[in-house]
Amino acid sequence: MDIENTNNNLNNSQSSNQQSSQKAIRVEGRVLEALPNAFFKVLLNDQREIMGFLSGKMRMNKITILPGDKVTIEMSPYDQGKGRIVYRLK
Repeated sequence: MDIENTNNNLNNSQSSNQQSSQKAIRVEGRVLEALPNAFFKVLLNDQREIMGFLSGKMRMNKITILPGDKVTIEMSPYDQGKGRIVYRLK
């Protein structure tokens, strides 16, 4: 029984490594509108409009984002409609 549990743990850790190996897509855009709960409507450089939300580090450090700010966004390759705002450009 211990051998089966060890094999299951190894398989679980291998599958999580494969999932984390997917790279996030980084793009730049401009904030159009501030929405409640630290969500923003962002227009990307390729003219797509997505929903962006603040990353945890930006919330912790109280970085203020206003409409018109240029931001860097990380998006998952699976969902191109929303992304995490990770940096505010000057």
